Amino acid sequence: MCYSARIHSDYRKMLRKLGPVMDLKAFAKLWLREKGLERDKIPKALIDGLRSELAAEAVTEMDARFAEDEQAWQQELFKQSKRKADNERKLATKPTKTAESEVRIATGKIDQLKRWIADVKRTDLVDRDWQFFPQWWAPVIVRDGDQYVIRPMRYQLRKPGLPASSDFVVDKKTGRKRLSGTYNARRDNLDRYWRHQFGYTHGLMIVDTFWENVEGPEGKNIRLQFVPRTGEPMLVACLWANWSDPEGLLPDLPCFAAVTDDPEPEVAAAGHDRTIINIKPEHIEAWLNPDPANLQAMFAIFDDKRHPYYEHRMAA
Repeated sequence: MCYSARIHSDYRKMLRKLGPVMDLKAFAKLWLREKGLERDKIPKALIDGLRSELAAEAVTEMDARFAEDEQAWQQELFKQSKRKADNERKLATKPTKTAESEVRIATGKIDQLKRWIADVKRTDLVDRDWQFFPQWWAPVIVRDGDQYVIRPMRYQLRKPGLPASSDFVVDKKTGRKRLSGTYNARRDNLDRYWRHQFGYTHGLMIVDTFWENVEGPEGKNIRLQFVPRTGEPMLVACLWANWSDPEGLLPDLPCFAAVTDDPEPEVAAAGHDRTIINIKPEHIEAWLNPDPANLQAMFAIFDDKRHPYYEHRMAA
């Protein structure tokens, strides 16, 4: 599965080539969604990059929520700094494992809080500002009438008719609830589980790199980052849907899943069993304008996908 990906940092240049327009109303709606509660699941690069283009109401709402965040973080920073200092004094007089643990935990939280505060104030973008994860929001290109548009969608497809609880499943091994894998759509399941989206609602995501979780030595989880050796942005085939709450309580949810296929040889060698489908530029129009009566044409696009060779490294 594609655990995470990074939006192509020069995606606006790519968009000029492809021709879609930004659906600013959809982005503004996301900014205002539940009074900005989705802010921690929107890549910083999107928030900063769209600041000058969105309606003042949306920008003001988002700024107000971040101001509240910063105030809460500053208060927590003071609390954790005191916690650390108190236990350092205890260690100076009588070392204990409890005090050592308190200092370690407080130090970690202090570092995290300082990063969060710095990120809110920082204006220069770094690579991680473009990264997103399952249940985060990312820009997706879709067909709307006679034009292509870019809309924000949540990275995990909740099929219409299902309850919000379907985002999670119970792990058979541990008995614990975990995130469902519906942020990815397997090619071999498109005409069954995804039959109401495949051939109907297709999207495209432009990313530079992606991350996968693989099993390392002694069964430990390792996160690997994969990057095309060619350096070209990946054109990732997606399915999407507009979910509405059957009970009418939750707001509508535009959401998507990245289509995956059997792994490229180098990805399999690295220990993972799936790879996102990176289609060729000449197939974009056909992919975004599917004919449900000719699904074979869609599979042909997959068969003709790009194979750039994905180099990998341990994630930072």
